[in-house]
Amino acid sequence: MNHIFRAALAATALASSTLLIAQPTPPNRSAPPLPAGVSNERFAGTMRLEVDATDVTRAIFRVRQTIPVTRTGTLTLRYPEWLPGKHAPRGAIGDMAGLTFTAGGRTLTWRRDVEDVFTFHVEVPRGTREVTAAFQFLSPTRGAEGRIVATPSLLNLQWEQVSLYPAGYATRNIPVQLTVALPQGWTGVAAMDGAENLSGGRIRYGVTDYETLIDSPMFAGAHYRRWDLGHGVGLNVWADEARFLAAEDDMIAAHRALVSEALLLFGARHFDRYEFLLALTEELGGIGLEHHRSSENTRETDYFTDWADNGSERGLLPHELIHSWNGKFRRPARLWTPDYSATMDGRLLWVYEGQTSYWDLVLAARSGLQTREMVLGEWARYAASYQAQPGRIWRSVEDTTLDPVMAARRPRPFPSQTRTEDYYNESSLVWLDVDTRIRELSGGARSLDDFARAFFGIRDGDWGVVTYEFADVVAALNAVQPADWDAFLRQRIMQPNQPAPLDGITRGGYRLTWRDTPNVFDAERMRESDNLDLTFSLGMVIDKDGTVTGVQWDGVAFDEGITNGTRILAVNGMGYSRERMRAAVTAAAETSGNRPTPLTLLVVKDGRYRTITPAYNGGLRYPHLERVGEGPALLDRLLSPRRPDALISQ
Repeated sequence: MNHIFRAALAATALASSTLLIAQPTPPNRSAPPLPAGVSNERFAGTMRLEVDATDVTRAIFRVRQTIPVTRTGTLTLRYPEWLPGKHAPRGAIGDMAGLTFTAGGRTLTWRRDVEDVFTFHVEVPRGTREVTAAFQFLSPTRGAEGRIVATPSLLNLQWEQVSLYPAGYATRNIPVQLTVALPQGWTGVAAMDGAENLSGGRIRYGVTDYETLIDSPMFAGAHYRRWDLGHGVGLNVWADEARFLAAEDDMIAAHRALVSEALLLFGARHFDRYEFLLALTEELGGIGLEHHRSSENTRETDYFTDWADNGSERGLLPHELIHSWNGKFRRPARLWTPDYSATMDGRLLWVYEGQTSYWDLVLAARSGLQTREMVLGEWARYAASYQAQPGRIWRSVEDTTLDPVMAARRPRPFPSQTRTEDYYNESSLVWLDVDTRIRELSGGARSLDDFARAFFGIRDGDWGVVTYEFADVVAALNAVQPADWDAFLRQRIMQPNQPAPLDGITRGGYRLTWRDTPNVFDAERMRESDNLDLTFSLGMVIDKDGTVTGVQWDGVAFDEGITNGTRILAVNGMGYSRERMRAAVTAAAETSGNRPTPLTLLVVKDGRYRTITPAYNGGLRYPHLERVGEGPALLDRLLSPRRPDALISQ
């Protein structure tokens, strides 16, 4: 392996803020060829972007951006629209306000493009050398307005929200220099280089390109700790309050093991350093977003302080780390674009996100971030869901990759019928099938680990982008283990109405079974959500107040006319409680020696009261994976740690 620079990331105490200094970046960055019609011309001059992020009380970012110009006439600028990792046009242009353009002390005339509202045309007078744009980004102050990115103790700066770029250039060819001002005493971390302290609590970074800028967001806050995870990887953690930063050594050891297991899996790395940006918060909006040398992550404040009871939450960091290889370095060709106005085609997200969702479970188990029982419980949940999901009859996994554009992750009345972004979790089970098939066909000599190393582990030390198409995935699988992978993937991924993806579980030595108590994953998920999940019995999910928040299409509740928002007032003539509902569902079951008690519910919606008697006597049902046979199964071996001494020393 090539030597990887270790970032000099010790926090330096400053009068106004704390900043982390980085080593120079390596020059080895592969880049896809530009599409026909897109110029490879380099933008003349360097943009200067200044962001004042000190007004966290009102969550207002004030922006001043200077753009060099070389000719008179019309200067066309764009606000980023299609953003990597979001798989949809999510640019927050509606929160931009107070926009002005000036040059030489004169206010310039501008107009928004009617056909593309993310584009601005600015009239540039003769003799102008640079144009200055000024505006505010009015970030949400409550959840109903969008994701909250600034609080009195934390902020998440995403540079695409506070910048423009000149049209007609590939973003990798636009030089830019960032200066950011943080509140007094805060620590900010971004995976950018050449950081320098300035007066007034400002941090100025070295010149980079606009593509790298957008891929290098910042977390900052008043309460901060950092742990070195080895191999050039840092765990940077902020919290609403300092007390939530108390982590035991074994907790950090699991994160270190995650990094080691990832490097063992891929056999190379595509970053000179990597920064986990993790906020433990009840105030900042939730996020899990990948970048090449960092990731944006939020978890609840008890991530460390209630470690034993939140294992289901610890799959996020493995997922985002894996994306440095799968999604950022190796990227579907049609998900790479030269700028942020070009439409992205996400039909290979079942590799980008789906295989990442497979590896995040595997590496979480191998590293000890999650227990084997937690991972098996999660796969049990997915297997049961897709076995019962009617939407799979008409809609393929591949078609769900278009969901981010079609639905923008908004809530739906019957997601089991419409489907949602199932390319994450159903694809995870498909890749489990692929892995176990390879192991079976090769007599245990090869596995999907070999594919990961061959496909994602190429060009060690290169943190550019290498694109691929479907045929490249098939060819790489065949190089590991010959089989008709083309037909297999086309059937499982591109055709609807396929059998539930349980073959990997069966081949792995387990089977899907049912019990009247939840598996560890479902139990923790219900505890965290404070709800009662009866999806596989009464076909509904009920919140702590008795309000239905999810209804299974063609399920028992559906047949009784229950929809989201219906409130259950009474169970068998007594006021609703979760315990009473569980007991009533159990009592209604037909079991030997037990005379069932019919279930009666009093419900209300929109002022209309009804008494219903659901026709159900199957008792409580929760999915589990049950071992078939004796001794360690293939699935157990797959989830076991690899030899740490196999990692080449750095």
